[in-house]
Amino acid sequence: MKFDQDYMRMALELAASALGKTNPNPVVGAVIVKDGVIVGTGLHRKAGEPHAEVHAFRMAGDHAKDATLYVTLEPCSHYGKTPPCALLVKESGVKRVVVATEDPNPQVAGRGINILREAGIEVEVGVLQKEAQQLNERFIHNMIHETPFVISKVAMTLDGKIATHTGHSQWITGEAARKEVHLLRNEVDGILVGIGTVLADNPKLTTRLEGPSKNPIRIILDANLRTPLEAHITDCEEAKTIIVTAAIAHSEKAIALKEKGVDLLIVPSINGQLDLKIALKELYKLGITDILLEGGSEVNASFMRQGLIQKYLVYIAPKIVGGTNSYTPFRGEDIDKVEEAAPLCFEKTEWVGADIKITAYPVSNK
Repeated sequence: MKFDQDYMRMALELAASALGKTNPNPVVGAVIVKDGVIVGTGLHRKAGEPHAEVHAFRMAGDHAKDATLYVTLEPCSHYGKTPPCALLVKESGVKRVVVATEDPNPQVAGRGINILREAGIEVEVGVLQKEAQQLNERFIHNMIHETPFVISKVAMTLDGKIATHTGHSQWITGEAARKEVHLLRNEVDGILVGIGTVLADNPKLTTRLEGPSKNPIRIILDANLRTPLEAHITDCEEAKTIIVTAAIAHSEKAIALKEKGVDLLIVPSINGQLDLKIALKELYKLGITDILLEGGSEVNASFMRQGLIQKYLVYIAPKIVGGTNSYTPFRGEDIDKVEEAAPLCFEKTEWVGADIKITAYPVSNK
């Protein structure tokens, strides 16, 4: 079992190196071992390209016969842009397959494992399962809910402030934490803020890293289409922008924004507030599988109260702002009792430079 975990951990590390590059597909790593020697490795690098098992078997060649395959996700059993990996594994000559976790895709869901077992191959499932599921938490959520996986990123002081009473917030956290956020932007499909953030900060919402990187699609919640035509996010040369609005699609402002290359997503509003659940469904249909929520405190509260956040990343700086009117991460409607608070599970706490980073999940998601 110890060796199984060691090899599976290697496969997970391979898979993790492709985070953000395979969407909408999962990240997958594979390692082939024969007589204690690694004879093949592979990972899924990009949607539409060969899967991890294909790369591993190409490297292993004839050494795959009677070997053990370690793979982080159940081999697929359906025809998509590539042939089923389960058939490749079946014909490879391996005698044992160790799978970290089953595929939540209804088109697979145990079928790949059954193909292997019916072929007489020994299959073990569940080695480092929690780690594998967490690595593909975005994909698993997509398959079950058909909505983007929403990550809330908050940078706050020790007393829970994200800005002073004037709205000034640069910079709460240190350089190391800010760089980590740009690395996260490089992985996700979309980054979302409210119109308040656009009006207050005029952000570019792009990824600023050394070397090649990608810019996520910028998503702005703007029910009444108040986005200024000169705002940075209306410059669509660097990154695409989608404004989610309830405004009339053919208004003068809407036409002007479209002429600048901005896409408008029209959704219903409820009591003047955009229907976030419909918005997420529509964004998923547009191919956005995960979203980094960097919105203001009102937007954060709206997502949180409706249970639309799947993961929280909270950076806490060693600073105290104080004050009655300073901004907190989640505003919105007040609650009467502590038991009405949204319960979270702290998954991990770590240092990022001089700041503390907490990774947490809603209790309902664990």
